[in-house]
Amino acid sequence: MLQETNKGILFKVKIIPKSSRNEIVGWETDELKIRIAAVPEKGAANSKLIQFLSDFFSIGKSKIELVHGEASRHKIICLSGITLNAVEEKLRNSYIPRVV
Repeated sequence: MLQETNKGILFKVKIIPKSSRNEIVGWETDELKIRIAAVPEKGAANSKLIQFLSDFFSIGKSKIELVHGEASRHKIICLSGITLNAVEEKLRNSYIPRVV
C-alpha cells in the first residue's frame, strides 16, 4: 500500500504493458495495478507510466522516481512534492476498487 517516508510516498505498482489505454485498474493485494499503452521495450512502458502518474497526480515528472523494477512488471514508485493525504484522496476520488 502507500508508505510515507522522508523521501516521499512509496508504493508498489504492477503494470500491464501493451494495453489499449492507460488506466488504473485497482489494488491487487499490496500493488496498484495499472494498464499502460506502451510496449515494454527500451523503457517505453516506464516512460509512459511516469507520464501517466504525473498527469494523474498533477505533479511534475521530476517528482516521480522509479525506485525498483526497471525491467519488471512489479515496480516501486516514489512520489515527492505531494502529501500522503493528497495521494489517498486522489485515489479515493477516482474510485480505485480492490482487486483480489
